[in-house]
Amino acid sequence: MCDRNAHWENVYATKGEAEVSWFQDSPAISLGMIRAARPDQRAAIIDIGGGASRLVDALLQGGYRDLAVLDLSANALDAAKRRIGQAASTIDWIVADATTWRPARTYDVWHDRAAFHFLTDPRDRAAYVERLRSAVAPGGHVIIATFAPDGPEKCSGLPVQRHDSASLAAELGPEFELVETQSETHHTPWNSTQAFQFSRFRRSS
Repeated sequence: MCDRNAHWENVYATKGEAEVSWFQDSPAISLGMIRAARPDQRAAIIDIGGGASRLVDALLQGGYRDLAVLDLSANALDAAKRRIGQAASTIDWIVADATTWRPARTYDVWHDRAAFHFLTDPRDRAAYVERLRSAVAPGGHVIIATFAPDGPEKCSGLPVQRHDSASLAAELGPEFELVETQSETHHTPWNSTQAFQFSRFRRSS
């Protein structure tokens, strides 16, 4: 945990929001899947590894109000708070490692764009899924985006575990039913491309 924490604190301390490869000005696929899963704006939504992502901005603009963002890096969350301004006080900002965090409540939507694929150790993935199971309400949705099987093998200097919907389903277990999956060719700020996949699952009631 400490090594991961130090790595991401350094990344966000030395790079601007738009200077990281995963930067998205508009998180269109994530937002579309969340709206499809829970159009009710009272839904509780958590963004895992959200960092300085602009997804929370888009959710606020869409009328969602029960929002949480979890990340290892306090620097990343501070950058998001500064960008959002006064409305940031309505969001639950959680500095934690998703493999050791103890959820204090349940959520209707668990969203993760590109945190899970950094978990290359099966023990870390099992610990992540254990937290997910305790945090996602029955009937809730899980949206996980990772590098696709033909995506990069490393990101930010770290190895990654690439996935497709089938491998994610195997990690989550049979109580999570695959609802939809989409491919994305992500364009980095320096105009290279990365193959992503987004998969949405529904937990049995």
